[in-house]
Amino acid sequence: MNEIVIDAQGLSRQFGELTAVKNVSFQVSRSSIFGLLGPNGSGKSTIIRMLLGILEPTGGSAAVLGYDAYRESETIKPRVGYMSQQFSLYADLSVSENIEFYGRIYGLDRTRMKQRREAVLELTSLEDNVNQIAGTLSGGWQRRLALACSLVHEPDLLFLDEPTAGIDPVARRHLWDLLFELSGRGVTLFVTTHYMDEAERCTDVGYIYLSELLVLGKPDELKVLPAITPAGTRRYELRIPSATQYLSLLRQVDGVRDATLFGETVHVLLNESLSPAQMLGQIGVVQAGVEMREIPPSLEDVFVTLTAEAEAHATNTATVETIAPEPAADSIEPADPGLTKSSISQGRKDGNTTNGLWAVLVKEFVHIRRQPITLFFMLVVPVMQTIIFGYAIDMQIENIPTVVFDMDGRQQARDLTSAFANTRRFRIVEYVYDETSFHRRLRSGHAQVGIRIPPNYSDRIIRGEQVQVQVLVDGSDSQVATAAQSTAQLLGLNLSIRIATAKGESMQLAPARDSAGQGVLPIEVRTRMLYNPDLESSHFFVPGLVGIILQLVTLFLTSFAIVRERELGTLEQLFVTPVGRMGLLFGKLLPYAVLGFVEMLIVLSVMIYLFGVPINGSVGLLMTLSMLFMVCSLGLGLLVSTLAKTQLEAVQFAFVIMLPSVLLSGFVFPRSEMPDPIYLLTFAIPATYFIEILRGIILRAADFQDLVAPVVGLVLCGTFVLGLSVTRFRKRLA
Repeated sequence: MNEIVIDAQGLSRQFGELTAVKNVSFQVSRSSIFGLLGPNGSGKSTIIRMLLGILEPTGGSAAVLGYDAYRESETIKPRVGYMSQQFSLYADLSVSENIEFYGRIYGLDRTRMKQRREAVLELTSLEDNVNQIAGTLSGGWQRRLALACSLVHEPDLLFLDEPTAGIDPVARRHLWDLLFELSGRGVTLFVTTHYMDEAERCTDVGYIYLSELLVLGKPDELKVLPAITPAGTRRYELRIPSATQYLSLLRQVDGVRDATLFGETVHVLLNESLSPAQMLGQIGVVQAGVEMREIPPSLEDVFVTLTAEAEAHATNTATVETIAPEPAADSIEPADPGLTKSSISQGRKDGNTTNGLWAVLVKEFVHIRRQPITLFFMLVVPVMQTIIFGYAIDMQIENIPTVVFDMDGRQQARDLTSAFANTRRFRIVEYVYDETSFHRRLRSGHAQVGIRIPPNYSDRIIRGEQVQVQVLVDGSDSQVATAAQSTAQLLGLNLSIRIATAKGESMQLAPARDSAGQGVLPIEVRTRMLYNPDLESSHFFVPGLVGIILQLVTLFLTSFAIVRERELGTLEQLFVTPVGRMGLLFGKLLPYAVLGFVEMLIVLSVMIYLFGVPINGSVGLLMTLSMLFMVCSLGLGLLVSTLAKTQLEAVQFAFVIMLPSVLLSGFVFPRSEMPDPIYLLTFAIPATYFIEILRGIILRAADFQDLVAPVVGLVLCGTFVLGLSVTRFRKRLA
């Protein structure tokens, strides 16, 4: 009895309301070529994904190599190969690099890798293309490369999902020659296709239509099914001029069961009561001008007939007709008798999840080297962002456009106007001489501050009487308004003190005198600014920019790297290999962590040498805590990749994360001034803690004890984000 390699029983899969596969059962014997035929969308690829264990069935079960296809998929994957419908290798890696990558994934050592690399290159005739970039290969050679990668680990079972789709007939023939050679070596092949000539080459064929398996058996046996050529009928091939013009007429002739165009000929199924000559006479064709011969049915006739019957009955309860006897289910045994079900499950549970780490790590660095735009984005763009933001963002409010309505016009009024201008907070843009123009300048936005000096200003100053000067401030911009209001009030206070001091000196009266006998204010207040005595905005913003830019770059590049692989199909190709989940994740994230660290060093160098912001605290502590934040940022990128299915969605998700990080983290606006609900929300933003750490170490020379609170917050955020991301990331499609 032939050993059963695949045993599917009642296999079904639904996607919401859509039934992709319905109650499909079949078996595949060792060393056979099993062809699963059907039109696009009939469920062929879905069946392969369920057999590979990356898609969970919603009904039925499947055993591959004696193991449950879904629950024991990690045990099966080292022994199977997969060639997907689309080219899903790495287009920016060379032929050799792709083969070596999959060799590392399957754990081949250096010696075995070299042997297998040479063997698959020779088998697929790729020796002359070994250093060619895969994306530059033609369709047929890309198929050969995909086959080479799926064979590098010598699988027992090979899944080929429409392996010849989109390639020329010569390449198709060469590829099938390779498949026959593999079958002769004992490899079992599971092939999906919609080409009838390829079905003829399979040892066993199943035809699936509208999610159901309509027929199953060997090609020669399917052709003699009673439903294909019913009793009392004969099948003819007609070579008739302008065959397409007569096709509809043939179908209308009484006694013609079916008429189908085959290239330049027409295949006709006739009742024996109707002779070919009578049929031709009814459509008005002279028999002498027609080549006609009786033929056996082809596989295409089989599938056309079955499809027509399925459509005619409009039912989803088609019955699978099996030609070959099916072995009993209990005859299926594991390929390795020494492995019991319990030992397999235990082995999978305790397996090393870092399998394939080195392979993914090497491959990612090759990717980065082959993508200059990535290096530009990682190393050049951060410098540009730091310079632009460092110079452009300036919270010191100066030169507020101011309009003056001076109704006095004498020296004291001119001195007051000069005092406002000398603060550098106000910039006199215009003098007006009527009330209408004064208010119009404010309403139009031409000026944000208006100073109205009353007509009796000088007289009241000379007489020692209180005088009122009105300052109108545009409150549209709260920061500008606050600065203008406080400066105007402070200026008024200083001028009042100066006038009072001058009068006290002239009258030999003073509230207090200094050691030289000069009149002074009773209390002298001297202020001193710590950490940033010149109040330079770059000292405040540039350290925060380090955190924002670090998160921006690592978040976007990490999420794009994974989502891009999902779009190209390379991630699905990895899912069917034995690469461990943690090996896959860390292999993809570590290269970007290294580049992120280099990026941080560059940005810090720009901060120190271009903006003159020194690091007053411990550089080692800064590097350590920066790596902690980078882990959290990489986790955010991974989280985005589990949510987004396309790169466009990844951009949208990333901006959703970045916007609160910029606005609510304290980078621009003080968190203490935010409403309570928003203030509480800021504690959920990792950048909040990292910006506090950066400013603490760089500006205030804070040590670890000073930073315990933000460090704890960052650890909690990082643990949650990374844990959620790893939990959501599965080696499954759904």
